Amino acid sequence: MPLTDTEIRNAKPREKAYRISDFDGLSLEVRTTGRKCWRFRGTHNGKELLLGLGVYPEISLKKARELRDECREMLAQGVNPSTRRKEEKAAQAAVLTFEALALEWHGRIKTRWSEGHASRILYRLRREIFPFMGNMPANEIPPKKILEVLRIMENRGATDLAHRMHQVVGQVLRYGVATGRVDRDNSADLRGALTPVVHRHHPCPKDPRAIAALMRAIYDYQGSHVVRCALRLSPLVFVRPGELRRAKWSEIDTTAAEWRYFVTKTRTWHIVPLARQAVEVLEDLRPLTGRGLYVFPSRRSDARPMSENAINAALRTMGFSSDEITAHGFRGMASTALNEMGWHHDAIERQLAHKESNSVRAAYNHADYLEERRKMMQAWADYLDGLMAGIEK
Repeated sequence: MPLTDTEIRNAKPREKAYRISDFDGLSLEVRTTGRKCWRFRGTHNGKELLLGLGVYPEISLKKARELRDECREMLAQGVNPSTRRKEEKAAQAAVLTFEALALEWHGRIKTRWSEGHASRILYRLRREIFPFMGNMPANEIPPKKILEVLRIMENRGATDLAHRMHQVVGQVLRYGVATGRVDRDNSADLRGALTPVVHRHHPCPKDPRAIAALMRAIYDYQGSHVVRCALRLSPLVFVRPGELRRAKWSEIDTTAAEWRYFVTKTRTWHIVPLARQAVEVLEDLRPLTGRGLYVFPSRRSDARPMSENAINAALRTMGFSSDEITAHGFRGMASTALNEMGWHHDAIERQLAHKESNSVRAAYNHADYLEERRKMMQAWADYLDGLMAGIEK
């Protein structure tokens, strides 16, 4: 009697593996673990063959019978199905897939990046690109397919990510062109096809009374000590949120009152003079996280930095909406106030670690205006203390 789906579903494991026959050489092997595997038994050149056709339910009864019929047809033509399958797998392995090319490209270029940036690019490739076109031959991916994959990100509101991954896909394909395995970069045909990115200014308080209210709320925050310290340090150093959460103890010298780190965005070294108040925050946190790698580690693992949403989540918990302040907004808050206070514009820009257009100058300017910046950072910290105490200067 032919097998039925009901029989297959109801087949239970026993002390030993056993098979249930269908017909024309097809059977279902039920293993002691409960795993159910399709088997085909046939004969080629007088020798018995036993081939695996896949696992149920990934391979349905109908599909298993189709595979069985293909094997029977090959045997009728004098072809060994096992040999044919090995040949097909070898042919597939010879095709350069986009995933294989991307991983090769990433392995070569990651030495130019920071560890965090390299991990982020690989994570995005595996999440956003590989599931949809990773198995496609790198030399045969049409522009339409690339756009279809990018639209998935765009349609969920991640327009900026779609543009970034467009650039990454292009870099991978151009690497393939350079190494002689891809004819052209088909992603180049998509210029103008994606929705333009609308760059918004990060909201932040500018009125001294609003800044004072924010600072008081930060110092009254009742969450975890790590997040509390990150909140308190944010306005004092006004670095990019990603740079703050990935800060390492090895980069910080509280004796010299300096934090030195490499800015991935501008590919330059940066010095953050630490005001007395910033040093106090760090020394307050050191007994808790000082033996680890990161100043602000993740709650789940000391080997990972704090979540990128931690600061924003804390601000929302404190009652501040995303239209009032974001983790990135501390930079704008400091920039606006320091310019109004009369500090040298170039010193402020240097402290913000904005990209230097002159590449030669950028390689040597990490210490520019350093003495003025030391005074400025201390004056800024004192100004914030004064606002909290109700003394506007």
